[in-house]
Amino acid sequence: MGPNDLRHTEFKMEKIGMPRFSFFPKWVQRLFAVLTWVVYAFVFYHFLVSPFSLRWKGLYGGTYPQGYSIRGIDISHYQGKVDWNRLKNAVLDGEPVSFVIIKATEGTDFLDENYKENIHNARNAGFICGAYHFFLPSESPRLQAEYYIQHSGLQNGDFPPVLDIEHEGNLSPEAIHSAALEWLQIVEKHYGIKPIIYTNYKFKMAYLNDSVMNTYPYWIAHYYVDSLKYQGEWKLWQYTDNGNLDGISGHVDYNLYNGSMYDLYKFLIGHREDNEYPITAEEQPDSLITLKQEEE
Repeated sequence: MGPNDLRHTEFKMEKIGMPRFSFFPKWVQRLFAVLTWVVYAFVFYHFLVSPFSLRWKGLYGGTYPQGYSIRGIDISHYQGKVDWNRLKNAVLDGEPVSFVIIKATEGTDFLDENYKENIHNARNAGFICGAYHFFLPSESPRLQAEYYIQHSGLQNGDFPPVLDIEHEGNLSPEAIHSAALEWLQIVEKHYGIKPIIYTNYKFKMAYLNDSVMNTYPYWIAHYYVDSLKYQGEWKLWQYTDNGNLDGISGHVDYNLYNGSMYDLYKFLIGHREDNEYPITAEEQPDSLITLKQEEE
């Protein structure tokens, strides 16, 4: 656009009644400039800085959230070969890594290629272990449950079975609810304990929010926030997918348990006896402390 074009544009604006900005009083121009910068700063922070500030903490070693002492990770073949000697000495947000939940199966015929090795090595390293199934809505929930049971090999002292359900596929809300419930009931009958449901809080509220589904323990995924927005009861919170940890190549999910170590051991398959709990005196319930004092 040349000078003549610019003058022609200004003439057209004036002709059709559109005032040039320079015609406004100076104070209006200054106010407009200030408001423009305020809007720009708000948009920049809200959409570019705030959503990623906690993400940057995960990437560069910051700590969040606070007030929880039991931390853990979940892994699959995507993490490659784990250095378990380094991992058992790693520190996650100032706490030792207490548990590792491992991908076992997906759909009706996929066994994670590293599952057997991972769960064997995790147990040998002294971690509390778990195994999750990634649910495919397009495949039979019964066959998926049976496949998980066949390969998961959970033992006393492990986390309850885990159903990872994040997508509804082409199913209606009623159909995805029914499919999830079928998987849960089959696996619960086999292991004698209610499985954990892993999902994000939006999926939970949209598809799994009723009196039946609310009887199951939840592992909620909600990233880059200081506190979990989900208002229902939950056991585990996956709070970032960008953690960096000794012994793990690349990024790894960070999780925390909502409770004490005593609560955690009561939550596991087999409900270990009280004298097996590696807990401090502060964590012991009064009844257990009294019982031990009487024995002494």
